[in-house]
Amino acid sequence: MTVSKNGISSQTSDRHTLSVLVSYNLNALSRIIGIFSGKGFHIDSISFGSEKESDLARITITTHGDEQIIEQITKQLHKIIDVVTVTDLTYERFVERELALIKVTATRSSRSEIMQIAQVFRAKVIDISPGKLSIEVTGNRDKINAFIGMLDPFGIDEISRTGSVALKREFEGSV
Repeated sequence: MTVSKNGISSQTSDRHTLSVLVSYNLNALSRIIGIFSGKGFHIDSISFGSEKESDLARITITTHGDEQIIEQITKQLHKIIDVVTVTDLTYERFVERELALIKVTATRSSRSEIMQIAQVFRAKVIDISPGKLSIEVTGNRDKINAFIGMLDPFGIDEISRTGSVALKREFEGSV
C-alpha cells in the first residue's frame, strides 16, 4: 500500500475486509495484532467495538494480499481462543463505512466554497474558527478519499480517520 501526503492510500494487491467476532477483552485485540505483526501480514485499518451482547466485540480488519495470504490470516485468527467467528466479507454483499475528521485552512474567500464542497459530500462542519474549519465526513473509502482530494488544494492541516466498520448485508432484493 502506498500513502500520499494527504492520507489517501492506493492498494497494490487485493483488499479484503474481515469481520471477527471475539470475546470482549483487550487480550483478543492484542493477540490479533500480534499475529499480524509476527507473521508479517499487513493491517490497512482495524476497528474494535462492542457487540449487541455485552460479552462480545466485533473487530473489523481491512488488509490486503492474495488468496493464499488471506487464507493464512483466517486460519491464524481461528486459532485464537477468544475468536468466535471470522468472516471474509470481501465476496459477500456488505455495508462498510469510515469516519474522517478533517481540519482545513479556510480563509474568508474560501470558506463558502469549502462549505459547498462539504454539502455535496453530505459532510458536517463541526468546528469553526477565523482561519480553520473542522469537517466530519462518513462513507466508504472512495468517498472519503475523494473528499480529501477536493479539500487538499485549500490546505489540509490535520486528518484523523477511523478504520472501516462493516456488516454483512442481509437484504437480498433490489432497491
